[in-house]
Amino acid sequence: MDEPRPRRHRRRTGWRSCREEDDVRNTALTRDSRTRALAAMSDPEGLDVLVVGGGVTGAGIALDAATRGLRTGIVEAQDWAGGTSQWSSKLVHGGLRYLYQLDFKLVLEALTERGRLLGTTAPHLVKAQPFLWPLKTPVIERAYSAVGVGMYDALALLGSRGHAGVPVQRHYTRKGAKGLFPDIKDDYLIGAIRFYDARVDDARLVIDLVRTAVGHGALAASRTQVTDLTKDPTGRVTGAQVTDLESGESRHIKARQVIAATGVWTEDTEALGGSEGGLQVLASKGVHIVVPKDRIQGGTGLFLRTEKSVLFIIPWDRYWVIGTTDTAWHEARQHPVATSADIDYILEHANAVLARPLTREDIIGTYAGLRPLLQPGTKGADESKSTKVSREHTVTEAAPGLIVIAGGKLTTYRVMAEDAVDFALGEARAKTVPSVTAVTPLVGAEGYKATVRRRGRIARERGWTAERVEHLLNRYGSEIALLLEMIDADPALGSPLEHAPAYVGAEVAFAVTHEGALHVEDILARRVRLDYEMRDRGAAAAAEVAAIAAPLLGWDDATRDAEVESYRQRSAAVRAAEEESNDAAAEEVRQRVPDLRPLVPLGSD
Repeated sequence: MDEPRPRRHRRRTGWRSCREEDDVRNTALTRDSRTRALAAMSDPEGLDVLVVGGGVTGAGIALDAATRGLRTGIVEAQDWAGGTSQWSSKLVHGGLRYLYQLDFKLVLEALTERGRLLGTTAPHLVKAQPFLWPLKTPVIERAYSAVGVGMYDALALLGSRGHAGVPVQRHYTRKGAKGLFPDIKDDYLIGAIRFYDARVDDARLVIDLVRTAVGHGALAASRTQVTDLTKDPTGRVTGAQVTDLESGESRHIKARQVIAATGVWTEDTEALGGSEGGLQVLASKGVHIVVPKDRIQGGTGLFLRTEKSVLFIIPWDRYWVIGTTDTAWHEARQHPVATSADIDYILEHANAVLARPLTREDIIGTYAGLRPLLQPGTKGADESKSTKVSREHTVTEAAPGLIVIAGGKLTTYRVMAEDAVDFALGEARAKTVPSVTAVTPLVGAEGYKATVRRRGRIARERGWTAERVEHLLNRYGSEIALLLEMIDADPALGSPLEHAPAYVGAEVAFAVTHEGALHVEDILARRVRLDYEMRDRGAAAAAEVAAIAAPLLGWDDATRDAEVESYRQRSAAVRAAEEESNDAAAEEVRQRVPDLRPLVPLGSD
């Protein structure tokens, strides 16, 4: 089924390695490190690789390039993970539905990456998650499904050389399934199969990827928009004109290769390079709802097949995530929003299974993201068939010096990154400096298992519950030590936030001092993720969060108050959009609230 990717690359020579002393570097992302990175990227000496796009694919590319010794820069117009990568189903999975499409290669690839994330690169962020697959008919469906899930398990073992990191399938009667998931309807199933995948906080994964890349010498700047691509007299792309959205200053970044990983903005980026060809993507909206953990009684997740795709009911520590939808999106791409129709669709499908039906009053959060689905050929593909578009990724040279990657999914970001850098290097050079990211732990992963063994002692010494220590370990891994040092220096940071007691103040401070947060929105939407965990989207906590961030970011009172008000207005607009019945109306409501750092028109200086 797999078509060969276009390989219109040229052999590259003369790639320069980062200086030896750059091999180990501070991984902290701060306002000052961003300023220094922009200055360094603007150096006339230039970069080997400039990565455009700070989602999971771009972040993965930056890490891959940096760990091969290339002088690497990465810029993102919004915050890290500010686009699609913060709004996924938060799953690391092989894609069981692709197995039933006979896409064995894609499933094997994804399951291999799942094993790496669980065991080596991000065990603090990626956790094994059991799911129940309800069965509605005896014998035939159970046998058919057992073969499929059995093949899923076999591919996982094959990809991880016998150590899949999760248990294999197990079959249950109706009574056994009800024991695992009491809130499933009696008449919905005759039995079930339990299988495993994994879950991840998607935005935190991206931030940790960027930080790890910085630790290996990459230069990183968020809120930095590429407004044009520069070319030499032959038409070859030689770098980018960027605008620092924090200061308004325009800069030029020289690069031997520009690699664009811009998702649903792929064709816009290609246009900057003067390309009429390249890759084409379809923006497909996926919506999820969030309900409190105590609203559904279940010890596993649920995997449900729908008439269009699949629906997941996924347990997290304090809530359930339920989704997703799959509809073509034609509105502005920066701020997709859920509509009333989207919410009704998810409730309808979830309530077909749940013994205690959910209502709108149960919903504490919603979120919407745009999948960049790679189109197989020319423009004008049938948008009603977006679920049939392959999730396989493609890398191509859209214009001389401009490499573009699109497609794929969060689970396979590392493979996508490796392919993109291989492409940039050329086949011969790539063989001499192969990717090492399969065995490169992200920040927080190294020493994580040893740190976990100290969790009881940490709880006793701090007077914390076991749940709080687990919460911190699952977010920061071995870097929990850095948060404890912050609390030792300022004990007030060890106190829970008044309006979000699951989090402590040190997490807000760490978002600024280590994770590159520049605004209240950055903290509440992608680090302390109250944006979808609370009914008011974290607006009540905004003032407290701003009070912690203000001295660290040098805000005066007016700036602090403006940050809080901006977040409150944004939150209200998203909630209001949920009452609209269609995308156009919902997007119009959302767009009434301007961004603190709006994007600038493409092609401007």
